[in-house]
Amino acid sequence: MSEVSENCTHDCSSCGENCSSRTAGQTSFLEPLNPASSVDKVIGVVSGKGGVGKSLVTSLLAVKMNAKGKHTGILDADITGPSIPKAFGLGTDGISVTPDGLMVPATTATGISIMSANLLLDHDTDPVIWRGPVIAGAVKQFWQEALWENVDYLFVDMPPGTGDVPLTVFQSLPVNGIIIVTSPQELVSMIVSKAVNMAKKMNIPILGLVENMSYLECPDCGKKISVFGESHIDEIAKEFGLPVLAKLPITPAIASHVDAGTIEYLEEDWMESAAAKLMAL
Repeated sequence: MSEVSENCTHDCSSCGENCSSRTAGQTSFLEPLNPASSVDKVIGVVSGKGGVGKSLVTSLLAVKMNAKGKHTGILDADITGPSIPKAFGLGTDGISVTPDGLMVPATTATGISIMSANLLLDHDTDPVIWRGPVIAGAVKQFWQEALWENVDYLFVDMPPGTGDVPLTVFQSLPVNGIIIVTSPQELVSMIVSKAVNMAKKMNIPILGLVENMSYLECPDCGKKISVFGESHIDEIAKEFGLPVLAKLPITPAIASHVDAGTIEYLEEDWMESAAAKLMAL
């Protein structure tokens, strides 16, 4: 355990160090990773409400870091609404089991490791009708009972809100930081505040904000059109002292690649700042 840095601001929400100040007096609920697995950094992707594009942002982050030579993985913690496998073109037969009983994550075309409830179903349209504690238990199993081999960055795609699953992830996994995904509507300030305040209560570092559906670019003149109204992301970020890591446009290219299961081949530069933040960890 590291000592408190002489430059410590005592604001644990923006710090990734596991120093005595951050851990003093806390009971650890961390679940150990299987000895056969190796994960360097765990990054949560969260939001205070649904429909803002957490799965898209998770996918783009994994693809971007993978392209930079890092072995990335995705733990799809949105058990009842998993969409990660679809974006990567994976079917329901992607999971295998080792002789020791460990689940082997599915591997995408470019080598990204993925664990998702949809990979365990007979049909990808089958509903997962489970209560909260069972869902939280499945998330722990995806962490402990999967063979995560030499993963540099494991991205955890969480369901919306501040309920069972985010709480389980924050308490059970050694989360190095979270990225909060939002959209340009007026109520965003309140929604972001909920996610920020939960992270602070749990002493989880917040790496920054990503705004999805930020604008539509006119194909003729290049003008950026604010379809959902003017963005407030910069002022919200300033309020909380957080960086804006990306502003994603509304573009048919995203939808077509996700629908075709080819998100790995979407050419974009929107996530460069987010990647730089992750590399700095």
